[in-house]
This record gives sequence, structure tokens and C-alpha cells, in this order.
Amino acid sequence: MSEAESAADISAYLDILHSQRRLSAHTLDSYALDLKELAALAQPHPVATLTTTQLRRITAKLHGTGLNPRSIARKLSSWRGYFQWLCEQQKITINPLQGLRAPKKSAPLPEALGPDDASRLVSQQSKDSPTAYANRAMFELLYSSGLRVSELVSLDIEAVHEGNYQSAAYVDLEQAEVHVTGKGNKQRIVPVGSHALTALRAWIAVRGALLKADPHPLFLTERGTRMSARLVQLRIKAHAQSLDIPANVHPHMLRHSFAAHVLQSSGDIRAVQEMLGHSSLAATQVYTALDFQHLAKVYDQAHPRAKKSSDT
Repeated sequence: MSEAESAADISAYLDILHSQRRLSAHTLDSYALDLKELAALAQPHPVATLTTTQLRRITAKLHGTGLNPRSIARKLSSWRGYFQWLCEQQKITINPLQGLRAPKKSAPLPEALGPDDASRLVSQQSKDSPTAYANRAMFELLYSSGLRVSELVSLDIEAVHEGNYQSAAYVDLEQAEVHVTGKGNKQRIVPVGSHALTALRAWIAVRGALLKADPHPLFLTERGTRMSARLVQLRIKAHAQSLDIPANVHPHMLRHSFAAHVLQSSGDIRAVQEMLGHSSLAATQVYTALDFQHLAKVYDQAHPRAKKSSDT
């Protein structure tokens, strides 16, 4: 098949889309642009002669230019329809795009605070009050032990086994550890740092001022009820804004910061996996990318051959 014949087939296909499928002018223009691009990428081969292997290379080439996977998927959809029409016209025997998928969209890296901002966020409080002590203890514990906010607010003041009420989610100050009930009702024990222990003891000393009907929750609201995940989210965001921390801070960001900073310091991904409560190592490995970013930044700042020459 010649290049002219290939161009004629594309024109005929677009006419079919217009006359039979009644596509809008905008959609037709998109199809035309996608097929024109395919013809250019296929050079020196006519489009109709392309194999699955060649089309996979073309897809990889698009991905290599930084094109969004969603845009690649749309192009493949346009091209797949054209090849299906060629099959119906008996110009080719199989659709070479059948089963070929766009590259998966890479998952965004978790957002983590730098060590200085994280320390500033959890250590600074503006006033002395039960609420301020509660905030300090919650923020310190989130960062110290990498808890999910749901795990944080479910903590009790101690292990409880009273009739129908059973709880094994609590902080053991003497052993410097927190007993957590995480996803899937899985339990784990995580160390608690000295700063978090100090903040927890300060909060527990004033907790009685807010204690009302339910004696079990470790963290209480001003009304004496168990702290909610939403209220923790609002408090930590407002606190970060008051400190001019340039990030949309949320509780899970402290969990990410905990994981990234422990991994940067220790390099022990298995330990981080266990402390986070991840069932698979793959979920923890995303923090190695943050670790690499940190190392690359240190390299850029410190290595004499990484710095840009003043002559350029």
C-alpha cells in the first residue's frame, strides 16, 4: 500500500465518522489530527502496514516525550478505531492495536515536609491551654510514629477491657511505644520519640479539664468527646498557616514526612514498612523516590562538579 492510498483511506474513514456517526466538528478535528500524527510517526511505512511491535515503539516514543498517559490513551483509541475500520474493509486482517494499552500514569510522589518545617510544625504552640496541649501531643505523635489520623483519634488513654468495650489501641508511656489498630484491624506497635512522650505527658496532665462522659479517648475535643479526624485536619492546617509553612499541610503529610525522614536517616526500608503497617513492601518503596530526591538535592548543593559554572 502506497502513502497516497494510506492518506485516501484516512480521508474515507473521517468521512464515515462524519456521515454515519455524526461526530461534531471538534471531535472530527481531533481524530484527523491523531491520524495525521500517526502517519507522520509511521514514516517511511504506510499506516495500514504497521505491526503491533511498531505501534508499541511509537507509543513508547510518545511516552518518552513526556506526553501524559491519558493523552496517549486517547490517541490509541482514535487509532484503534481506524484500524478496526480497515479490518471491516478487509484491507488488513487483524487490528494491530488490539490489546495494546497506554503506559500507566505514574503515581504522584507523597508530599512530605522538610525536617526543619516538620519540627517547627509539631513543636511550636502559640498559647497555654488544654487545646494547645492536645494539638502539640497529636502533632508530635503523628510525626514521631507515622500514624494515620484515623489511628491517632482511635487511641485510648490505656488498654481497655471492660465488658463489651475492648480496646488495644493506646500509648504506653513507660515503654515509649504506641499500640495501633490499623487497616484491616491489623495491630502493630510503633516506637514513640522523646519529644512526643514529653508532649503526651503534658497533655495528659491537663486532659482532665476536658474529660466528661467518656473516660476512654486519649484525645478530647473542647466538648469532652473523642477527637475526630476532620478536626485534627482543620487544626493542623490552621497551625501550619500561622507558622507560614508554604504547604497545604494535612495529617497524612506528617505520616509521609515520618517515613521519608526515617528512611533518609536509616536506609532501612523494611523497618519503615513495619512501622507504617504496610502489608507489602511495594507500598513503602514510594518513599525511596523521596529519599533519592533528598540525596540529589544534597548532591546539587554540595558537590563542586554539580554546581553550574559562573561562566555559563
